[in-house]
Amino acid sequence: MEYPNKQYAEPFADVDFCRVFNNTVLGDYWPGIQLYYPPVKYAPSLGIYEDLEQASQRIKKHAYETRAHTLIFDLEDGCRQKEMSRTLLRQELPGLRQYNKDVTIAVRVNPFRTYEYEQDMDLVRDMGDCIDVVMLAKAGEAYGAPEVRDLSNLLVSINNKITIQPIIEHPKSLKIAPDLMQYSTVKHVVFGIHDFSKAMGIHITPEKWTEELKHFLYQIMFEARIAGKGVIGGVETLIGSSSMPEKFVEPHDVRRWLDLHGEEESRIVYKHACEETAMGLTGKQVIHPGHIHLCKVAYTPSPTDINQKIAILKAAIEADALLGGAIKFEGEMLDPPMFGKALQTLLRANALKALKPEDRQFAIEVLQLMPAQVIRENWPYGAIL
Repeated sequence: MEYPNKQYAEPFADVDFCRVFNNTVLGDYWPGIQLYYPPVKYAPSLGIYEDLEQASQRIKKHAYETRAHTLIFDLEDGCRQKEMSRTLLRQELPGLRQYNKDVTIAVRVNPFRTYEYEQDMDLVRDMGDCIDVVMLAKAGEAYGAPEVRDLSNLLVSINNKITIQPIIEHPKSLKIAPDLMQYSTVKHVVFGIHDFSKAMGIHITPEKWTEELKHFLYQIMFEARIAGKGVIGGVETLIGSSSMPEKFVEPHDVRRWLDLHGEEESRIVYKHACEETAMGLTGKQVIHPGHIHLCKVAYTPSPTDINQKIAILKAAIEADALLGGAIKFEGEMLDPPMFGKALQTLLRANALKALKPEDRQFAIEVLQLMPAQVIRENWPYGAIL
């Protein structure tokens, strides 16, 4: 690719370009669609909990082949058999890690300094090589931001690649959100909508919770954007009986399936995921496998969208307008803020592991044309050396 104006590359003339962009500027992959996976599950048909053998078989059957970006093994609110669940994870996580290297493994641990939390930390010590993320429930409610500080120090001694996702579930946590986000181990925070609404005394509904809690979500987003962190959206409770086939990836195909085959539950979940995507959220939690692809297509730019954004950026570069100027594109006047949004679409797709290698290379080449400050404005999730 040839560029009409060589001055764009000057800001990085003395920097190891590949090292900077691959390791720092693009940042890590996003949490994406996170599936809550109960380690030991209650079987309603039998009226009892699984034993270790049954739970092991279920993990091998379902967790190994998951299409979610992240698997969350919940040891807190969603877990009754905590000790058995920890035994199961010690037994199964090495095999899961070996079989599916692409999935992110997250463990949701109990509130800081409780008895169960200490037992969870023993598990993390034992399984440090198999865990990518520790999700801290009720973050900051009891001891404030030092909870994240102390957990960070512990994780660094176990595996410095493990990150923390504090779950904001109380107004106390929201009040100290900037403090929770100050640590380098924190890349994303979670909005725990159900505990948060309970603490606030707000009655939310499965259909309209995005509207009912938007004021508080905006506060979290505001602080996260300043800190250069991501925000993971709320978990849906509506469960239908139909799942959208994975071959549908374009918006018009998704809408057609929802109109012809989708249930009201699926339409609501997809609508919420689209709303969160429009606000720039970096992940979404789901409790049912049928939600995975539905939310994935809402969160991930479609191939058509990616191709259009590439065309916009190429036109901007051709007109020497990437950093200043305006072009007419498909009947619309576009200027640098719109070029930045086009670039964000490519980087979002890359962060969700959905960008082709050649398109990723193009995005890196566009970034190379921008000064460091402009990159920070467009993409706060990495870092400039």
